[in-house]
Amino acid sequence: MDVIGNIRLSLEVLSSNRVRSFLTMLGVVIGVSAVILLVSIGEGTKEYVSSELAGLGANLLLVNPGKVGTAGGVHPPLVGAVRKMIYEDALAIKRRCPSVAEVCPIVFGTGRIKYQNLSRDIAIVGVTPEFERVRNLYVEVGRFITEQDVGAGRHVVILGQRVRKELFGDSNPLGRRVTISDARYRVEGLMAHKGMSLGLDIDDLIFIPVRAAQELFDNDRLFQIMATAKSSKEIKSASAEIRAVLTRRHANKEDFTIVTQEAMLFTMREILDVLTGVLVGIAAISLVVGGVGIMNVMLVSVRERTREIGIRKAVGARNGDILGQFLVESVTLSLIGGAVGIVVGAGGALLASSLFSYIPTKVSLWSISLAFFFSAAVGIFFGVYPARRASLLDPIEALRCE
Repeated sequence: MDVIGNIRLSLEVLSSNRVRSFLTMLGVVIGVSAVILLVSIGEGTKEYVSSELAGLGANLLLVNPGKVGTAGGVHPPLVGAVRKMIYEDALAIKRRCPSVAEVCPIVFGTGRIKYQNLSRDIAIVGVTPEFERVRNLYVEVGRFITEQDVGAGRHVVILGQRVRKELFGDSNPLGRRVTISDARYRVEGLMAHKGMSLGLDIDDLIFIPVRAAQELFDNDRLFQIMATAKSSKEIKSASAEIRAVLTRRHANKEDFTIVTQEAMLFTMREILDVLTGVLVGIAAISLVVGGVGIMNVMLVSVRERTREIGIRKAVGARNGDILGQFLVESVTLSLIGGAVGIVVGAGGALLASSLFSYIPTKVSLWSISLAFFFSAAVGIFFGVYPARRASLLDPIEALRCE
């Protein structure tokens, strides 16, 4: 019998035992759909992280106080560095690093903002005018911080959209004065809506001049220095220049860490690849369980159809014909389950993304191909033993079977 004939016969056998066939395929359906769903979440998360890092700004370099012995990743500034980073370090980078386009020193802290009888705790970011271009965040109404604001330490503030709404509602806050940790500040601008970026709600921040922030927190330390290279080709040279300048200023000690956008992306993708691989491996266990179910059902089928096998052999069927028949039946069972699992997994991924916006998913063609290949492999692997057992039956003994 040819392959088409075997497939037709397999479908007839499976349809004659629909409940048993459905329950057998269920393990494969669950395994394949789990693989598709988890891979799509992993791929979607990688794409989300890539877009978020790209949204930080072009050719970004982050200089953090404290030395971290790693090639990449997002590192918080460390307490207890050999020497603190100060505003003059940022000025030195700006003057002495020809490959650096923009430099923005950052001061970060928390305080309480108050307007009339409304108040709340808030994250405060001290910045310079370069922050808009370095971080790719811009004001929507009013103006951003200027060089004059920084030089004079003026008490001006730029509000995030959520802060503006909670304190001022729909009214225009420009020109109004708010109290930030007992100091009076004039509202000069509103940031454009941004939302979440790498776990931080940009709309829930306020921005003040970096010198004013140092005065507010009574500390001349910098939280971080952000810089951008003039082009992607100059990122390495910019990093080397910053390292040389700061090392000289810090008594020839490299007590800081420079992290590039490329290194952050590489590290995050590596972590997500490992996590996705582990989750897919766990999900693949369901496929193995489904395969064991297929083997069990095929062994039962061989026992039930022993007399049929004897008759086929008696009329001239060869061992290879019997082997092919049962193997095709096993693979057909597995592939149908795999096809259903692909539909369920892809549909589940799209549904999860539409219902929960914080779950990024991306159904890729390679994950569908991989799942389909594995479902076929499961059918072959777990179908070989029952098929071989059927093909080796002695025709006389098989005919005697009741």
